[in-house]
This record gives sequence, structure tokens and C-alpha cells, in this order.
Amino acid sequence: MNPAPPRPKTPDEWLASVDEQKRGRFKIFLGYAPGVGKTFSMLSEAVRRRSRGEDVVIGIVETHGRPRTAELAAQLEQVPRKQMEYKGTLFDEMNVDAILVRKPQVVLIDELAHTNIEGSEHTKRFQDVLQVLEAEIDVLSTLNIQHVESITPRVQSLTGITVRETVPDWVLDRADEIVLSDLTPEALVHRMGRGDIYPADRAERALQNFFRRGNLIALREMALQRVTKAVDRTLDDYVARKQLSGHWQIAERVAVCISANPESRDLIARGARMAEAMNGEFYVLHVENESEVAEERRRSLDANIHFAENVGARVVRLKGRSVPSTTADYVSKNRITQVIFGRSAVKGWKQYLYYHALGQFMSDAPHVDVHIVTQEAK
Repeated sequence: MNPAPPRPKTPDEWLASVDEQKRGRFKIFLGYAPGVGKTFSMLSEAVRRRSRGEDVVIGIVETHGRPRTAELAAQLEQVPRKQMEYKGTLFDEMNVDAILVRKPQVVLIDELAHTNIEGSEHTKRFQDVLQVLEAEIDVLSTLNIQHVESITPRVQSLTGITVRETVPDWVLDRADEIVLSDLTPEALVHRMGRGDIYPADRAERALQNFFRRGNLIALREMALQRVTKAVDRTLDDYVARKQLSGHWQIAERVAVCISANPESRDLIARGARMAEAMNGEFYVLHVENESEVAEERRRSLDANIHFAENVGARVVRLKGRSVPSTTADYVSKNRITQVIFGRSAVKGWKQYLYYHALGQFMSDAPHVDVHIVTQEAK
């Protein structure tokens, strides 16, 4: 009786396994469409690294009949592929076992979103990559933005083309480096028309469908946004490690400070619009205090928080004796760039207390841009 096949690892198990031990470095060359130069850039780096004395091999690279890409691939050692039969047809697949036995310093594994032939140890190529990384081998790989799982629905809606192979977002978050292989849409269309990407008959169809200029502009923007996110995450880690000040920031992060006041919903809506316009992250902050124990205020606060969640905010409940100090501490540590406060149109002592608290916040968080929005007094 044959033993049951091992249960596939969950994303959390994959991440835990690579975090608990030494592992290889993972670098992804990301593009927004076929033909922007991902594989060529990957091969160019591999040739440079080999010239510096590193042990570099090709696990699998698809040249798609492009001569310049094939010339670069020919300069590198290639681990022999293995043949697998599926429904009476033989297919060449990457030989993970042979790569592990060869144990180079660096291996090139093209087309990260590829689905393996039925009967392979892993269903997806990205799982092969994670296994290779666990063996302390560096991996260079390639991926187009339309294959990122969270982006696929937008791409399908935009282009009308079904994307069947995807890579979970957490795999990209695992990458040590993401490099954008970029080319303007005009240059890409020119390459397509010249026959550098597909044969002439196929190129003509592609230019009328996936490679329409509007599609390419939108896909390129998605790729740029994904790389910006990766760069900002790397900067987060660097800032935390070096204990740098809060002005080290690339992507915008907008935070709205709310209370139980029903007018807070206007602030939340304004913050959501600002974050969307800046293509930034959106936070809603609330510092809890004893005055909101009353049932009516609690219901009002819960309604505000529910509204914030509905517009996509990351809601953060803070605790502290001083509202301005507690808020300033959070926005500084989390590198918020824009903060929105409401201001009731009050006079006298309440007005003095408000400006005193605002001054304390600005003193404690000097690198944050502050927006004051007047509200009706409650």
C-alpha cells in the first residue's frame, strides 16, 4: 500500500520554514507585459555574477525564440531538464532534484507563475523556488504583474483576457529584491511591430488585444505601484533597524484622528479621498478615553469605526493618558506622512486646550503634515 502524499504546506508554513533557518536570497524581475526585458535582464545579471566568480546555473529559462536572449542563455551552464508525460505527451520541466544535487550559489528560474505538470512534487513553480531557497541557494526569477493574485481581477476586467496562472502576494513579500524591468508602452509597441517579441501574425493580433496602448499604460502603473510598495517595505525594515526619524518615507500614509463625534465620518471620507488621490495607505486612529463609556457615545464611535472599515481604512485603537502624545508616538513609529484632525468652532478655554494639544502633537511629531478641518461643535 502506497503512503498518502504529503500535505501541501500552507503560506504560513512556507514562511515559517524559510524564516527559521538560513536561506538563499530571492530576487524577482517584475514586468508589466511580455517583451519588456525581464528574462534578458535576469540573464545579464547572471552573466555578470558568473564573471565575478559566482557559481551560477540555469534551472529553467524560456527564450521564446528571441535571439539576444538565447545568446545570453548559451553563456551559462544549464541543469538538464526532466521529461514528464501528461496525457500521452512528453513535456520538459525544471529538475528541482538535480538543482539541489548540483547546489550552485545562484540558480535562474524563469516564469514564477508557471503551473507544473500533473505528477510533479509541487503544483506551482513558486513552490519549487521556495524549496530551492530553503537549500540556501539564491534564486533569480521573473514575473509579469498580471500574474500577481490580488491584481489579476483588475487585469482581467481591464483587458478582457483570462489570467489562469497566478502567484500569491505573500510570495512577492518573501522576495529580498524586486526589480522593475521597464520599457515605455510606445517602445514596447515598436518592439512588437518589429517582430522582436512574437512572429508577425501573432504580433498583429496582440497589438489589437492585450497590447493596446491603454492596457499597457494601466499595467505599467500597476507594476510601478507594486515595486513602490516593495521599496517602502524594505525602507520600513531599514528605518526600524537603524532607528531613524519619521521623515524617511516614500509612499504616502494618511491618518485621520477620530472621536465619538458623528462629524468624524466627514473626516474619514475626506481622508479616504486624500489617500486614494495620493495612492497611499489609509489609517483611522482613535485614542480611547473614559468619557466614551456612555452607551450613546459608544454607539456613535462604533458607527464611525464601521464606516472607516467600509471605506478601506486600517483602524487602530490606541490607549494612553495623553491623546496628543499617544497619537504622535504612533504616527512617528509608523511613519505616517499626513494627519487630519477635526476642529470644533469653539472659543475660550476649550479653544485654548485644543491649540495646546495640537502644539504638543506637532512638537512630538515634527515630520508629519497636519490638516485641520473645521467641524460643528457638539
